[in-house]
Amino acid sequence: MSETHSHAGPLSALRLQERLRDTRLFFGQALRTFHATGSILPSSGALAHEMAEHIRHRTDPDGALSILEAGAGTGAISRGIAAAMRPGDTLDLVEANPEFAAHVEELLSTDPDMSRIADSATVHACLVNDLGTDRTYDVIVSGLPFANFTADQVKDILDYYFTVLRPGGTLSFYGYLYTKGVKAVIAKREDYLRQARTSWVVQDWIDRYGIGSEKVFANVPPAWVHHLRKPGNDLRG
Repeated sequence: MSETHSHAGPLSALRLQERLRDTRLFFGQALRTFHATGSILPSSGALAHEMAEHIRHRTDPDGALSILEAGAGTGAISRGIAAAMRPGDTLDLVEANPEFAAHVEELLSTDPDMSRIADSATVHACLVNDLGTDRTYDVIVSGLPFANFTADQVKDILDYYFTVLRPGGTLSFYGYLYTKGVKAVIAKREDYLRQARTSWVVQDWIDRYGIGSEKVFANVPPAWVHHLRKPGNDLRG
């Protein structure tokens, strides 16, 4: 028993140190670029776990997955993805913020949870649409703050996702609970209307392709996670 503690203690301390460093970096960047981050705290482990649902429970239990994470941030959801990955899986991590991208790159060699997938993961410091269409994915996990974008931007991103997503593949993304009601009270009219138009676009995609939604209260703020599936015949109206 004492031998177990001697190994678990330093490892737990290292993980805690990494999480605190993630939070400091995320908070600092959020204050400067809130439009692109959408929150002031990194996603929780519970949210990361739910976002990786279709990596854990895959259609082909023996098949390898090609995975895309868009908006990797400081790696909070990336850790949930890493925990669900199996040998043979590959992961493209896309992050437009260069400081976040450099941090995630570093995690692949220093973080206990991330280093196990280092040989299977690639970090791309760019906008997700700039990744191109020469590769396809079985699973896309999106941490982009749709509520902070225009309706046209969100439509372009969702169109891109479904272009590079293989038929039968899944897309998972989240939005925060209650923020629409709060903005209705405190936001400027143009900002509220922009978010309302964006939410109509998102809801339309959920209505057409949604296969399940889950509330995650163990997050700040609480979140809805939505899971969508691209039709096998790729019919999009």
